[in-house]
Amino acid sequence: MSDTPIEKIDASVLGNRRMRYFDFVMVAFVVILLLSNVIGAGKVANVDLPVIGAYAFGAGILFFPLSYVIGDVLTEVYGYARARRCIWAGFVAMLFMAIMAAVVVAMPPDGNWAGQDAYEQVFGQVPRIVFASIVAFWAGEFVNSYVMARMKVWTRGRHLWSRTISSTIFGQGIDSLIFYPLAFWGVWDNRLVVTVMITNWMLKVAWEALLTPVTYAAVGWLKRREGLDVYDAHTGFTPFKTAV
Repeated sequence: MSDTPIEKIDASVLGNRRMRYFDFVMVAFVVILLLSNVIGAGKVANVDLPVIGAYAFGAGILFFPLSYVIGDVLTEVYGYARARRCIWAGFVAMLFMAIMAAVVVAMPPDGNWAGQDAYEQVFGQVPRIVFASIVAFWAGEFVNSYVMARMKVWTRGRHLWSRTISSTIFGQGIDSLIFYPLAFWGVWDNRLVVTVMITNWMLKVAWEALLTPVTYAAVGWLKRREGLDVYDAHTGFTPFKTAV
């Protein structure tokens, strides 16, 4: 399949132009978001690191940052408005997942089914943590996308690495700043909340930086296939709409 010549275009004139791969990228964004919260969030892993020794961490941190990478790709390739649609799709999907998990866990199990305790351990959710996670995701993703879009205009499309890392610093910073105090302040020792918040933020930013070559490859491939390089010079950046 041949690539299409890349056309620089302002998002304001993009309209409802059909994108060949946008739907696939949006599905990948939502799927990784949900799976990292369901599969990764419930397990605390432990690795033995040189010098540091044993280190415990939430297993979800390995995969959740991929949603930020895809968020960067969405904004860079398709513009803020389409990234905004994906963020809202992810937000609604997370909300439905939380409601579904709460309802299914609360349903009385059949007497012959012995999996209720394990089911509750995996899918049982503390409402405070669920609320904190959804709010933090929503705010962090919009900050991430806003910084990406603004910096693309400022840098005239150059230095993609500076945009991906900067957007993660701010986006993940807001995510962590909201999630950990909202979920654990007064439950954990407050100093531990601050320590974990800063440590996980630094790990997520480092993970994003390590994935920079992957981001470059994905952005370059999609731009060539779509034939577009979208700039948000005249975009309205309110998060409270879903229309492109």
